[in-house]
Amino acid sequence: MSGALRILAPGPSATIQDLGRPGWFSAGVGVSGAADTDSLRLANRLVGNDEGAAGIECVLGGLQVEAIEVVTLAVTGAPAPITVDGIPVDHASVVRLESGQRLALGLAATGLRVYLAVRGGLAVEPVLGSRSRDTLAGLGPEPLTAGDELPVGPEPIGSPLTGIAPLTPMTNDPVVVRVQLGPRADWFAQPEDLFVGGWSLTDRLDRIGARLARPGWDGGKDGQQGCPALTRRDSRELPTEGMPLGAIQVPPSGEPVVFLADHPITGGYPVIGVVLGADIPLVAQARPGQQLIFVPEQPRASAVRLADLQITLRGRPSATETAAVIAALTMLTHP
Repeated sequence: MSGALRILAPGPSATIQDLGRPGWFSAGVGVSGAADTDSLRLANRLVGNDEGAAGIECVLGGLQVEAIEVVTLAVTGAPAPITVDGIPVDHASVVRLESGQRLALGLAATGLRVYLAVRGGLAVEPVLGSRSRDTLAGLGPEPLTAGDELPVGPEPIGSPLTGIAPLTPMTNDPVVVRVQLGPRADWFAQPEDLFVGGWSLTDRLDRIGARLARPGWDGGKDGQQGCPALTRRDSRELPTEGMPLGAIQVPPSGEPVVFLADHPITGGYPVIGVVLGADIPLVAQARPGQQLIFVPEQPRASAVRLADLQITLRGRPSATETAAVIAALTMLTHP
């Protein structure tokens, strides 16, 4: 081993994650892995690792580590403030810690999940070919606690190619994600109602899934009054069937649940649609209270218009402007 880290404070829900353990569905084991794979991949690229090397995932920040030996780190994902021995350093930058130096994360004001990669990757013992913690199945290394000492693997041959990565800032604005309807869309009276208006993330949010509700459903706030609920026209009991990452399962309450990294591999409620894999990191970084706007996969002719509306949403529009953009998205995606 070429180095090691000591956990001084783990922060909320800190686990070790890589890109998961695909290929075990037939044995009843899900893929798991980082909830926001884009951020983990970026952190690994910054320190010159293979993109799938194991790092630390925590919620909001609060993580504090100490270098036992010289290590090179990068922190990505939700932009939690970073300090080294009390001195601020840039987010998504390459940081070298000498033995005894400490890196601490504050709490992120936007986004949800923070990733720390160390050059060489965390070399804890793999389980079924992965170092990821599956919180539903209880597989992989235990959640991190203060005092844990983590081994680091051999440094890769290549050097980091850049000192800092330019990123689009995360915001608390509505998040637009693409959805492909099915496989049980025909069990709903109006499956396209999924695309009408926005949905709000509730506090029932973890690595397994994110439960949604209609914002302002009772009071009609933020232009959401009148947004239709999802109602089934087929009330039969559905036999258990396989569940993919991003499945939008609708339980009897009518509040959809988007399945994330540690989702169960089967389920018995109908899946009205599936979030495209490329948009899963957006859902994984959304916070309770933030809005999700589902749109169907767009024909190429509409893609430019959709991109324009997404840029508008990222520009911190007023509540009135947000309602107008949501209405425009609804017309675009549900004419």
